[in-house]
Amino acid sequence: MFTLSPETKDDWWEVEALYDLCFAPGREALSSYRLRDEIAPVGSLSRVARDDQGILGGAIRFWPVRIGNQRVLLLGPVAVHPTAQGEGLGGALIRDSLDQARHEGWARVLLVGDAPYYKRFGFNKLDGVEMPPPTNPDRVLGLELQPGAWGGLTGHVERDA
Repeated sequence: MFTLSPETKDDWWEVEALYDLCFAPGREALSSYRLRDEIAPVGSLSRVARDDQGILGGAIRFWPVRIGNQRVLLLGPVAVHPTAQGEGLGGALIRDSLDQARHEGWARVLLVGDAPYYKRFGFNKLDGVEMPPPTNPDRVLGLELQPGAWGGLTGHVERDA
């Protein structure tokens, strides 16, 4: 059994170690990381999942970005320790944090990922939204937390300065 809770500053390095374990070397060279440089994650939405012994099983982070003058949430990374994969923990982290984002009044969420996986959470391919290169445009996905939030919003994704 895992308990989800907001990530704290004391969790930071343990979460980073989990990301290092779950993702390929050089993950920080990806375009989405350039949007996160020197920007703090959205603390109220970034979550950790710990088992009954306090061992980290998963984590998710969100980052503020902009498209034009509109703020957008960038989801990622989300990771589940290999020993806990296949138990629905990633889905629980995503659903929990998206519910919180909706509650906080965020309008839309963006991510770069696999459409077949994220479709179950309501994400769809975004046309006209451009992540920094090199990003495969077929992997740029969005979710409306408020009806019509992506309507007509196109352009380059930029850092939230």
